[in-house]
Amino acid sequence: MRRRPPRRHGRRPRIGLLGGSFNPAHEGHLHISRLALEKLDLDNVWWLVSPHNPLKPEAEMAPLKERLRRARAIARGRKLWVTDIERVLGTRYTVDTLAALREHYPGFRFVWIMGADNLIDIERWKDWTEIFHTVPVAVFARPNYSGKALVSKAARRFSRRRVKAERAAQLADRRPPAWVFLMTPLNAQSATRIRARGDKPAETRVAKRNG
Repeated sequence: MRRRPPRRHGRRPRIGLLGGSFNPAHEGHLHISRLALEKLDLDNVWWLVSPHNPLKPEAEMAPLKERLRRARAIARGRKLWVTDIERVLGTRYTVDTLAALREHYPGFRFVWIMGADNLIDIERWKDWTEIFHTVPVAVFARPNYSGKALVSKAARRFSRRRVKAERAAQLADRRPPAWVFLMTPLNAQSATRIRARGDKPAETRVAKRNG
């Protein structure tokens, strides 16, 4: 398990959780993580690289070891931690992972981070309403999805618990259910497009720019 990050001014650690297949990890994940650190006043963001995705065919998934390697190459040194903690915890579904993390890290303030496309699809997730009752949720705009997301079943179900964007920095301290939708600068990159184009791994492009 991860060591406890240092407290800032005596407050509890505030951790953003970005879950997914990371198949592969790309600059879109980095973009949303940077925004989360800034807008939500977080100490760290954890990338939860899922061993399996219940909503995606197993044949489409690269090996976990490879997905972890690529994600770590992108996330290195940016207050980001890449982990396969779901494998360690033995959880498969987000709702179970969140419950286990809260049990193992009782002093942490967690925020679940996702894109607008996930807010549309979250009703397909196991016990999805319980996710909102377990931790605060931060939703970031994504190209072509934001309009639908704001009228989705989840958005309507928890409409009275939506936090104003200008108060996003307080989200980690809110008692769930509480969620915010952030209309932030967009990054159009996605894992689906990367796989379709057959691009080089994202960390290769980053290394060239930094070299």
